[in-house]
Amino acid sequence: MAAARDTVTFVCTGNTCRSPMAEALLRAALAKRGEGLGHLRVASCGLAAAPGDPASSHSVKAMARIGLDIAAHRSRLLSPADLDRSLVVFGMTGSHLDALAHRFDRLPETVLLLRDVLPADAPRGIPDPFGGDFREYEDCRDSMVEAMPALLEFLRRRFSR
Repeated sequence: MAAARDTVTFVCTGNTCRSPMAEALLRAALAKRGEGLGHLRVASCGLAAAPGDPASSHSVKAMARIGLDIAAHRSRLLSPADLDRSLVVFGMTGSHLDALAHRFDRLPETVLLLRDVLPADAPRGIPDPFGGDFREYEDCRDSMVEAMPALLEFLRRRFSR
């Protein structure tokens, strides 16, 4: 029997910077304003993750600055089972969506960039801050924070109970 599709999955490359931040941001948004979405689970994975790596120190610090703790995060490599549980998968860049389409036979019906929920004129990709300075991590975080209200609305329209 197939696993229930109940998870919003964020995907990036190593699962140490962008996707763990997105996971924490959505969890916090759901806790505050997730009416009708309490059945959703949130996960993050990497397409080239070394399983068990901690979140990058700049990611941890950037999230702590807004009151979210991702220090316990450990990276996970995306698996077919993760996709089987996913209602929707959000990648960070077009290359993530391309890699998903090429590597996996079965994808959820909805696979988008995280910022695809924003108006058409908004930039779409979220560049990888890995190896950059702290400001790049804050910019990365802020580009996701900007999308959270629209992402919540998207989830509410599609998956509310």
